[in-house]
Amino acid sequence: MEPEDGRRYWADRSEEFSPSYYADIGQNEVSETLAAVLDHYVSRDAAILEVGCSSGRHLANLLDEGYENLTGIDINDDSFDVMADHYPRLAETGTFHAGAIEELVPEFPDDAFDVVYSVETLQHVPPENAGVFEELARVSADLLITAENEGNSPERGREGAEVSCVHGDFPLYHRNWKREFSELNVAQLLCEPGKRDTVRVFRVL
Repeated sequence: MEPEDGRRYWADRSEEFSPSYYADIGQNEVSETLAAVLDHYVSRDAAILEVGCSSGRHLANLLDEGYENLTGIDINDDSFDVMADHYPRLAETGTFHAGAIEELVPEFPDDAFDVVYSVETLQHVPPENAGVFEELARVSADLLITAENEGNSPERGREGAEVSCVHGDFPLYHRNWKREFSELNVAQLLCEPGKRDTVRVFRVL
């Protein structure tokens, strides 16, 4: 799949893995982990950016925990209509941008956010657009958090299987984010592998 085809695919996504799909699922263990990490490392007035926020289930959980300086990016315009229906307080409180992260993140100034995080979003970034990882580190003044599928199941992410295809539909790029960010002036504070995703917390130096 070419990068432009991938952007169109997610911008138009409906049914499974769409904004409505995730809104119906609601908060999960990753939502709880994010809240616990932020509670430990930052104050409630921290400026937070989620890349690939979809309809906002993780941000809505942070809002409930008392964080109000919230920003989200998603490529699918429907995300924010679904958010208004499912999480109206978040839609009114937060700041949201529609578009591809590799196009929007470079527009933010250095250290624009205290925390930048992604949940199952960076795993869709093709090698051609990997420069956006450096941009994510640039706009974070403190923490960078990834919750991505690094190949936790036996058949994924191993040598020769760094890319897998979900339902024959779209690619997942299984990366070790510690290794990916090792040259970007960040230090890993925490790594928590799960059945589906690995959560890594980095401090930007």
